[in-house]
Amino acid sequence: MELTLSGVEKAEEWAKADVKLPGYDIKAVVEETKKAPQWVHFGIGNIFRIFLGGIADTLLEQGEMSRGITCVETFDYDVVDKIYAPYDNLALGVILHGDGREDRKVIASLTEAVKAQCEDEEAWGRLKEIFRSESLQMVSFTITEKGYALKNADGTFFPFILKDIENGPEKATSAMAVVTAMMLERYQNKAAPIALVSMDNCSQNGDKLRESVLTMADEWKKKGFVDDGFVSYVSDETKVSFPWTMIDKITPRPSEKIAEKLEAAGVENMQPVTTSKRTYIAPFVNAEEPQYLVIEDSFPNGRPPLEKAGVYMTDRDTVNKSERMKVTVCLNPIHTALGPYGCVLGYDLFSDEMKDSDMRKLGETVGYKEGMEVVPDPGIISPKAFLDECMNERFPNPYLGDTCLRLCTDSSQGMGVRFGVTVRSYVEKYGDAKKLIGIPLAIAGWLRYLLGVDDKGESYELAPDPMAEEMVKQLSGIVIGDPSSLTDQLRWILSNENVFYIDLYEAGIGTLIEDIFREEIAGPGAVRKTVQKYLA
Repeated sequence: MELTLSGVEKAEEWAKADVKLPGYDIKAVVEETKKAPQWVHFGIGNIFRIFLGGIADTLLEQGEMSRGITCVETFDYDVVDKIYAPYDNLALGVILHGDGREDRKVIASLTEAVKAQCEDEEAWGRLKEIFRSESLQMVSFTITEKGYALKNADGTFFPFILKDIENGPEKATSAMAVVTAMMLERYQNKAAPIALVSMDNCSQNGDKLRESVLTMADEWKKKGFVDDGFVSYVSDETKVSFPWTMIDKITPRPSEKIAEKLEAAGVENMQPVTTSKRTYIAPFVNAEEPQYLVIEDSFPNGRPPLEKAGVYMTDRDTVNKSERMKVTVCLNPIHTALGPYGCVLGYDLFSDEMKDSDMRKLGETVGYKEGMEVVPDPGIISPKAFLDECMNERFPNPYLGDTCLRLCTDSSQGMGVRFGVTVRSYVEKYGDAKKLIGIPLAIAGWLRYLLGVDDKGESYELAPDPMAEEMVKQLSGIVIGDPSSLTDQLRWILSNENVFYIDLYEAGIGTLIEDIFREEIAGPGAVRKTVQKYLA
């Protein structure tokens, strides 16, 4: 069986492999979407395909939508060439239950894959055509938090952003420049309204996206590439809205074991690939069953009936509370606290680390003890129930195969929202954050992880992170086994408000983090010993 349009016509064979096929006319959906696109998405990796692709697939099955999603890739074009094109844009979703059961479904809602490549005349022209369509209602994004970043930690533009500013809309390369260039195309062709919807794990994500688009527009205006009317268009939220969202579904990298099981069942060519940009991706996507998507209902050109596929459509305040609940207390902080320690303590799988009583205690301290004291209650979801589900069902799920190293990816980009927000809340409530111990332990553990040597003295490779090189450089001179080698190397990091949203020394915990870190570099076994000491 091949995961292609012709391959899925062999319905009986797919049924034998326990794979459910789409109940709608795939070719008709593809044709109608290309003719009048409704929903475009940037960042077409794993979570997009199984979660947002799954939402669109559900609405197509229900007859609530007749068009799918137009997929756009701005970063890793191998994803289009190796995962979309060979499989006719189909994806195979595999839901992994905690008891070992799997639900398998072919997702056919991803109707077209376009490279946002200005050097490719055909692709660039097609992208412009899509954005000129008055039928287009929403553009969503899962490009990770770093995809919205225009500036270094020192506040200066990244070199590739400067290049995009200098070269103008027709030669845009970065995600934010491409989006702004396409908005210019829309503005110049009737200026139809639209919603630009960030679905990335970052606080007030809609504002981050808006700020980046407006910054690009302003910089291009200074260069004479765009006029005042365009800046007014993207600034007017009755024309171009930037709804806030909260998204949650643990989607680990594709499992080779699942690829083998699918191939044993007769599905061909299921092996994962690693692209030239280190994207680990496969024709299938494996993920947990629980999922949450909360969206501010601000769509000036209309929208699909997302609520009929389980999406919470609500107001901005509720979204903000839901997002803060998840990203600053219940899920991401625990991932970010335990992922680095997992690597340092020699764990591969996160579910195995969750069996470690010291690590579980650290997670409970960060979540239940410290986070819950300042967690906002969104009303639509109970923070306590959400955290219980994470700690007792989701994180321990051994079938997910989620790795500690994956949880360390881009950690520098999430420190502010995952820890800094809670630190600030304590400062506002008590005058300082000296009551905290789990979060200082977590931050010290991340810095210890950046040394690339585990608690037994063996080296490992760091996960991808745009600031990893800079951070490691700051830690130079620190020697494991020699606590006195730590002098003032941590000060630049811990006082950096671009990283933590607050100066941790002024918050009252910078010196504590230094003390913990100093103990953790004492030698083999020091990390475990230090964690136990501070959690006692």
